[in-house]
Formats: sequence, structure tokens, C-alpha cells
Amino acid sequence: MEFRVLGPLRVRRDGRDEAPAGRLQGILLGVLLARANQPVPVDVLTGALWGDRRDPRHAQRLQLHVHRLRGVLAEPERLSFGEAGYRLRVLPGELDSERFASLFEEAREVADEDPQRTVDVLRGALGLWQGDPFRDVDVPLLADWAQRLAELRSVALETLYQAELACGLNAAIIGELTELVRRYPVRERLHGLLMTALYRAGQQAEALQAYRTARDTLVEELGVDPGPELRELHQRMLAGESLGPDEKAPPASVPAQLPVDVRGFVGRDAELAELDGLLATGETAVVSAVAGTAGVGKTALAVRWAHRVRDRFPDGQLYVDLRGYGPDQPVSPEDALAGFLRALDLDGAAIPQDLAERAARFRTLVARRRMLIVLDNARTVEQVRPLLPGSPSCFVVATSRDALAGLVAREGAHRLDLDRLPGEDACVLLRELLTDRVDAEPEAAAALVERCARLPLALRIAAELIRSRPARGLGEFVDELSRQQDALDLLDVDGDPQTAVRAVFSWSYRKLDAVAARMFRLLGLHPGHDTDDYAAAALAGTGPRETRRALDVLRRAHLVDQSSDGRYRSHDLLRAYAAELAESTDSADERQAASSRLLDHYLFTASAAMDVIARDDYAPRPKAPAPHGEAPVFSTYDHAWRWLDAERANLLEVCGHGGPASVIHLSETVWRYLDTGGFYDDADSLHTRAVDAARELEDERAEAKARRALGVTMSRRGRDREAIDHLEWAMAAFQRTGDQGFQAATLSFLGCVYGKKGELEEAHRRFERALALTDPEESWYLHCAVRINHSQNLLSLGLPEEARQHLDVAFALCQENHDEHIECNAVNLLAKMYLHIGHDDDAFDHAERGLALARAASFRTQEADCLRVLGVVYRRRGDGEQALRHHEEAAALARAIGDTEVITETLNALGATHASAGRHAEALHGYGDALAVATEAGHREQLAHAHAGIGDVHAERGEHDEARRHWLRVLDFYRDLDVPQAAEIRAKLSRSGHEAQRRSQEQTQPRDLDLDCP
Repeated sequence: MEFRVLGPLRVRRDGRDEAPAGRLQGILLGVLLARANQPVPVDVLTGALWGDRRDPRHAQRLQLHVHRLRGVLAEPERLSFGEAGYRLRVLPGELDSERFASLFEEAREVADEDPQRTVDVLRGALGLWQGDPFRDVDVPLLADWAQRLAELRSVALETLYQAELACGLNAAIIGELTELVRRYPVRERLHGLLMTALYRAGQQAEALQAYRTARDTLVEELGVDPGPELRELHQRMLAGESLGPDEKAPPASVPAQLPVDVRGFVGRDAELAELDGLLATGETAVVSAVAGTAGVGKTALAVRWAHRVRDRFPDGQLYVDLRGYGPDQPVSPEDALAGFLRALDLDGAAIPQDLAERAARFRTLVARRRMLIVLDNARTVEQVRPLLPGSPSCFVVATSRDALAGLVAREGAHRLDLDRLPGEDACVLLRELLTDRVDAEPEAAAALVERCARLPLALRIAAELIRSRPARGLGEFVDELSRQQDALDLLDVDGDPQTAVRAVFSWSYRKLDAVAARMFRLLGLHPGHDTDDYAAAALAGTGPRETRRALDVLRRAHLVDQSSDGRYRSHDLLRAYAAELAESTDSADERQAASSRLLDHYLFTASAAMDVIARDDYAPRPKAPAPHGEAPVFSTYDHAWRWLDAERANLLEVCGHGGPASVIHLSETVWRYLDTGGFYDDADSLHTRAVDAARELEDERAEAKARRALGVTMSRRGRDREAIDHLEWAMAAFQRTGDQGFQAATLSFLGCVYGKKGELEEAHRRFERALALTDPEESWYLHCAVRINHSQNLLSLGLPEEARQHLDVAFALCQENHDEHIECNAVNLLAKMYLHIGHDDDAFDHAERGLALARAASFRTQEADCLRVLGVVYRRRGDGEQALRHHEEAAALARAIGDTEVITETLNALGATHASAGRHAEALHGYGDALAVATEAGHREQLAHAHAGIGDVHAERGEHDEARRHWLRVLDFYRDLDVPQAAEIRAKLSRSGHEAQRRSQEQTQPRDLDLDCP
């Protein structure tokens, strides 16, 4: 068995690749592989799968996904569970990323002596790549690993072409290097390799032009000139020199400058192991840039690791605190080099005055020496670069709040972004600081850990504050700390500005230029947890270029974090600090103007996105305010949907701060997106607030619209009585205001609700009234929607031909108007109609088409329904394995959405699939779950189907009394409706009564009693 992460996530078994079955299974497998052979706690896995939202059902859902993942593995026992969590056992050589790293190290070991061997090994290693790491799995927990793998691949490519140059393959690699330079324009080493290949191939003019291109690119992208190595290469080419290897100097003294090892160090096993892994590199002086926010423990990590490995650097260890973010002036590179040179036995008179000369002398003295160099608390790349050795025998660790992107780009540094402590490690640290007080109040301790952002510095400050108040409990302190506006005040420690959180943050803030500082303050006014550069530009009232530059400054200062998808966020403590600064620095008018610009931006862009997603919606959206700057332009449905997904939480938060009119505006703008996507919690919250806002403004029409949307949401969640109340109120209001289109839409929704309740004739009357109010010439979309909903009810009534007539009209309208969103509904209903009349092949074709449309439109309820129909067809064809896979996927998706009607339909179908395979216990479990949901939600039709399925299973098991009990319940329902299923149930009851003994011995295939009907 093999695991592949260097591209799409795959498991290779029996000679073929198998993809994870769905996004969640891919995330689960990816996280387990990221920590292969280590236990992964349950909360880590549930957090990766479903985010930070707590749900008591997550652990049970995780078990289900683990069970399915075991089915993918050739050896299910590889995935085991213990006290510390789930552990995936991966054998040596099974993970392609490990094989790649091993081959890479093998190549680098022979790079100097055998370049041809290096080329052969690296070509094989790079052949393992099939695309971006985890291409199909986007989850923050895997982003760092993916980034490290991508960086390692880039370094491997550079090493490969360096070796090919050493083999004399100059002209042969020019084309490949040219393409790589285009793909990675800020990697200086690639530019240098291309220049060298061109120069050695006799193309001096082209080599010089390549330098000019590199210089222009670096200036434009990073705002910096080429580094000294590239400039030196350029000068040698201008002089026509031969490009031979550099000379190296002999070793000298043995300094030992590391500070005392850290006491009370906790966790960071993965980061320490990552630094350990870098020791095997050997192409150049290895530089590891440890970056992270204030107080996260960068110095502690660097010093702890340096002490662990000091014996591997027999020629000495150099250390300097560059004081980049302290209250004092930063240490200049000249002074840092002077200290290093003195440590290397160079006396004062021999130390050069010029910075470049000092740097050159330093490189000479450490050449060929096995030395560790720790550059702590650096402020800028310029402060670090002169202190870097040129020898592959040296290892450098630089720590900074800045990301030191220039080192990564030019020197090929390995960046290690140090995140906050994991929750378990943070609790261990707090226990060391407060001993038994943590065990006495574990819940308060856990809350304190989160309020302190899991920052070691903040935890130590908080612990000191708690120790100074021995009479107070942890819980009391946490209550104080939970008031965000007081958090920074409470964490200030009198008399020690270097350990006060506010002071630590302020040291970073004071280094900012005026534009970046203003951006940081205004970001504190953003009520959401993250933002993109467009929203930041609206908030600040600046142009896109100025905004991106300011955000980049904040990112490099670790005052904001940038996620893999390009969004920006800060922890609550930093946001509170930024808001505090805005309050004290910017006037009330300036703050209000910034918030208004942000609100207008979100309302305008949300409307633009909905114009793409629901182009011809029958409910006109309110006119959006003109934006104050640039906004995203949505050229595709997917782009618009992804923006709404990313900004959904922000839209709700920002409009909630904008007053009642903005809440109503947003509700009327995005109601269809929330409904289509199955975001019912958000829809419930937004539309409820819109009802209250409309009442506050005494706007009856707005209240009716909000109640209509809220009624739809209530029905999706199985609260049909409340749904009817809201929809009937809205209907009466629309009749008073004369809104005929909204009357038809509301009647259609009422028909859907009554249909779910099993009141099919009442539903039929509502649909007929709605249809009479619509005109395809005035609103083809509304006319189409009513016909589709009407057809589903007709299928439940056992009238497939009438349903077909409505669907034919609806489908033609969809085709004529090129709207695939509503076409998805029509195609899915056609699939159900064909299933109802036994045309399974037609049902399969339409369900496959519907599934593709649903996934393209992110229409999750329709996606689950199409999967269900496909599963039924597979079951009828005798393919139980495919039927089970489709129904399990449909059930999982339906539960994730929370649409009770879809949940009960898929659970009933899943029960029937188990029953057809003779898995009676699993069948009863599936039907039982459907019964519970349908009972709570009042879905009488699905309730009847569940009872019918349970009766069939009991009959198969020879339990005829129990079977009759359930069939009689079904008959009561079907008899009221006078539907064809009633005759079938009566026949079963008759056979059961007259032939109980013989029936108990028969093995007949249970049916789902038209469960496939909507």
C-alpha cells in the first residue's frame, strides 16, 4: 500500500489509485498522514473536519468517517484508536513525500563529488510529483505541510539544475530554467542558474538580459534590488570572467555563545523535529527563519533546539540578540559582526570598518567550519543578510516577527512559521506555572488558555497575575479576561514593560509607517474574524496597490496573519489592541466613515455576486450602494459562490452593526444563496433579525419578505408549524400590498410545507393557486419554480403523467433561458419521475446530469437527492456496493445540511439498501433514524415509508406480528391519501394473516415502497 500527497491525495492498493470518497474523508486522511505513526487527538480531527464550531455529534460523525476510511485501506487495522486519539500506521517507504525527501537528501550528499548521480536521483525524486500537494484538500491544518513540501521541491529543482550545470549540460537546460523562472519569479537562485547556463552556452548578451529581467522583477514584486551573489555574478559576466568555484578558508577558534537553556519549555515536538530534519541539508549554508507573532516562543524554541544539537557543531556556536522589536535600538549588522569576529579571535584593530568587508571577513573565518549561528529577534532581512555565512558547513537559525521573505526568496531559507501552542501543550505550561490550581478548575484553565491566545508570553503574564491574587479563583479571573476591552489592561504587568502584552504589541506597532499603522488600527473596527484586501481597501479608503502594500507590511510584522487562501486575520488580543488604538487615535467621524465604507462594500459586492448566481430571480434585490473603491468582478458562478462562502460570516456581522435597514437589505439580497447552500443556521439568524428590523421601521412589506424567507428556512429545518405561521402572515401582507409575484412564491412554499406534512390535497390546492398567479412572460423563473414544486407533489399523489407535463414545461423554460441553477431542480424531478414509473436507465441518466449541475451550483440539497436516486438505481441493478456508497454519501451530506426532508428520504433509502443486501440490523438502524427525524419534523409521508420499510425487514426475519404493527401504521396514512401504496400494504397484511408460517420461511427481497418518490 502507498500513500500519495504530492498531488491529488490518493491511496494506492492492488496496483491502482483510489481517491478518498468525498472532501471530509480526504481531510481526515490528510491530517492522519501529516502526523503519520502519531496519535492525533479527536478534537484536532473534528476541528479539521468541521472547524471550531462545537457540536456533540462531531465525535460520532468522526467515527463514521474513520470507519469508511478503514474500508479504503488495504489493512483496516492500520488505523487504530487509543487514549491519545487516532493513529495511522505508515510503513517506511509508503508515503511519497518521505520517499521524495529521502531521495533529495541522498542526492545532496553526493552533489559535490558526483553531479551525474545527483541528477539521476533528483530526476527520479521529482518524478514522484503529480501536482500541488493535497491538491484536492484545502484545510488550514495541512497548509503548512503543503507549503514546506512545495518549498522543498523548489530547492530540489535548484539543486538539480546546479548539478546539471556541473555536468556541462548548459544549453540543454536553458528552456527548462526559463520556464521555472517564469513560474517562480522571486527565487534569485533560479535567476542565477539561468544566467550561468546562458553564459556558459556562449550567450553572454542573453545572460546579461536575464539579469536585467531578474532585477526588474525583484524591484517590482518585493521592492528590493538583487542580492550580492547575483550582483557579483553579473559583474563577473560583464568582465568576461570564467565562472569557477569559490575558494574556501581554514577554520579558526571555537566560540560557545548560546544563552542558558530555557526552563519550563513545553511542546513544540513537531517544530523541533523539523529543525532536526534540516540538519541533513548540505548544498549551501542552511538558514531556517523562525517567524511568529509576539510572545509565541520563537527565542525559546531556537535556544532549546540549539542546546539539543550543539554537540553536532564542534567548531562552535554563535548567538546574538538583534533586539529588533524591543524598547531599545536594534543591533546594527556592523555591531553584530564585530561581536562575531571578536569571538573568532580577531582583535579590535583587525576588524574592518566597512560593513561589506566585515561580512566578507566573517564568511572567510567560518568557511568549512561546522558552526551553529543563532540570530535572535531580527527586525529586517537587511539586518540578517550580512550575518549569513557562505559555507555549507554552517547552520543558521534566525527568529523574527517578520516573515523574512527576502531570505526565502534569495537565500532559499526554510521558513518555519511558529503558531500558538496547541491547546494540550498550553494547558501543560499553565499547570507548570500554577500547579494544582489548574487541576482544581480545569474548565476555567482551558478557558484561560484560549483567552490568552495560547501564547506562552501571555500565559506567563496571566499566571503571574493569578499568583499575585491567591484569594481569587481561576474562574473569576477568566470572567474578567473575557471582557475583551479589558483583556489588554489585565495582562499588563506593572513595572515590567518588556513582558507586558500591550508593550510587546506596541513595539511592533511603533515600527510601522503611517499608512500601515492606520490600516492596522482600522482593521480593529472590522467586526469579522478575517478579511480580504478589497474589504481592507474599503475600510481604509485606499487604492488596491496601497492597501496590499500596507497589509504586506502588517503580515511581515506578524500583526496580521495571511492564510493559504490569501485572507487576513488577527487574534482577538491583537484586534482588541487595534480597536483600542483606533479609539484613541482616529476621530469618531473617521471611524464611522470607515465602517460605512465597509458596509457599502459588502452590500454592493454581495448583490453583484447574487446577480451571477440568481440572474433571473423573481424577487428583485434591493439597489446596492455604490462602492467607494474597487470591488471583485465575478465572471463565473463558481467565483461568485466562493466569494459568498468566504464572506458569509462577515456579511452577517457587518450588517448587524449597520442598523436595521442594512439587515433587511442583506436578507433580501442573499436569501437564495443561504437556502441553496443549506446554510440554515445563518439564514435563521439573519431573517429573524430582518423581521425584527422591519418591525422597528414599521415596514410591513419588508417584514413580509423576511417572514417568507424565514418560513422557508423553518421548513427546511423541520419546523413546519412555525413555517406555516410565517408564510401565512406573509401571504396576507402581500395580498394587502398587491404583490402578485410574492403571493405566488409564498403559496408555492406553503404547498411544499403541506406536502411534507402529508396533506397532499391541501398542497395541491396551494400549487394550483400559485400557478394561476404566474405568467412565464413576466417571470419565467417563478413560473418554472412553481411547476417543479407542483410536480413533486403530484408524484407523491401517484400522478406521474401530470407531473411529467409540468416538468416538460419547466425543463423547456430552463433550456430556453440557460439557467442551470433551476434546471438542476427540473432534471432531478425528472429522474424521480422516471424512477417512479420504472424507467431506471432514464432515471440514472437524469440523476447523473442533475448531480453534475448540483455540484457546479453548490446546490447541496439537490446533490444529496441525486445521490439518493443514483443509489436506488444501483440497488435495483443489483450493485449493492455502489448503492451503499451513494446512499451513505447522500446521508452524510443531508445531515451536514440539516434539511430534515432530505435527511429522512436518504435514511429511508439507506435502510432499503441494507435490507436488500440482507443486513437487517443495519436496515432497521437506518429506518429507525428516519423514523426519529420524520416524527420530530412531522414529515408524515417519510414517516410512513420508514414504517413500511421496518415492517418489510421484520417480515423477512419471520417477525410477523411486529411487521403487521408497522404496516397497519402505514395503512392509516395511505388510506387517508387514497394513494396506490395503500393497496400494496393491504395485500401484504392479507398475505401475512393467511400465510404467516410459510411467509416466515421465504427469502424475498424487501422493497422500499416507492421510497424513491419525493
